[in-house]
Amino acid sequence: MSIAYQSSETERTDFAAVLAKVCLVAFLTSLGIVVLYPLLWMALNGFKTNAEMFGNPFALPSGFSIANYISAWNQGIRNYIATSVIVTLGSAICTVLVSAWTAYGLTRSKLPGKPFFVGIVLGGLMLSPTVAVIPLVRMMQDLGLYNTYWALIILYTAFRIPFTTFLIRAYMLGLPRDLDEAAIMDGASEGQIFWKVTLPLCKPILVSCVILHVLFAWNEYLFAMIFTSGADLQTLPVGLTSIMAKHGTNYAVVFAAMTLSALPIVMTFFAAQRFFIRGLAEGIGK
Repeated sequence: MSIAYQSSETERTDFAAVLAKVCLVAFLTSLGIVVLYPLLWMALNGFKTNAEMFGNPFALPSGFSIANYISAWNQGIRNYIATSVIVTLGSAICTVLVSAWTAYGLTRSKLPGKPFFVGIVLGGLMLSPTVAVIPLVRMMQDLGLYNTYWALIILYTAFRIPFTTFLIRAYMLGLPRDLDEAAIMDGASEGQIFWKVTLPLCKPILVSCVILHVLFAWNEYLFAMIFTSGADLQTLPVGLTSIMAKHGTNYAVVFAAMTLSALPIVMTFFAAQRFFIRGLAEGIGK
C-alpha cells in the first residue's frame, strides 16, 4: 500500500513538472512570436507593392524583389546609417570610458565626502534633456559645434553618464579588493590598476552599458532633429521621417528603409546578448 502511494505521488510530481515545462515553453514561444512578428511583417512588406499592401497587408508578397530596399538605400539610408554609426559609437565610447573612470573613483578612491559626490553624479538622472534644449542650442552655436557630429556626441555622452555610472558603480562594488592590493604591492599606479585590473573584470557590465547606450543613441530623435539641420548629418530617426514626408505614398520603400535601419541594432543585440544579460543581472542585483 505504501509503495503504491509513493508511486502515485511520484507520478503526480512528474506530471506537474512536465505540465509546468510545457506551459513555460508555450509561454516563451508565444512571447517570441509577439516580439518577432512585427519585425518579420515589416521586412516582408518591404518586398511588396502599394497595391499588395493595401489589398492584403498580412499576406505574403507575390515576389521577393529587393527593388524597394535598393531604392531606400539610394534615397539616403546609407548616409543616415553612416551618421548614426559615427554618433552612436563615438558617444558610446566616451560615455563608457568617462563613466567607468568616475565609478572607479567613487568605489576605489579614498575621496572625502564620497556619498556627497555620489549623490551629485546620480542626481543627473533627474535632469530632463527637454528642459535644457534652448540653452544647449545657444551654447553649441557659440562653441561652433552646432550642426556637427560633436554636438550629438557631447550631448548623448553628457546625459547618459549618470545612468551608466550608476550601473558600473554597482558592479564595481562587488569586485574583490584583493586584486587591487596585490597590484599596489607590485608597484602598479592607479591608472594601471584601472586599465589592467578593474576594467577587464567589468567586461560584462561594460558591454551591457554599451548596448543600452546604442539603443538610446540609435533611436534618439529630439536632439538629432534640433542640433542638425543638414541632410548629410541627419541620423536614422530624422532621416526616416524625411523619407516618409517625401515618399509618403510609397509605403513599401518606407518599410524597407525601416527594416534596414533596424537590422544593425538587432544584429548587435543578438551578438552580445550573453554579456548584456550577465552584466545587468550582476550589476543591478548588487
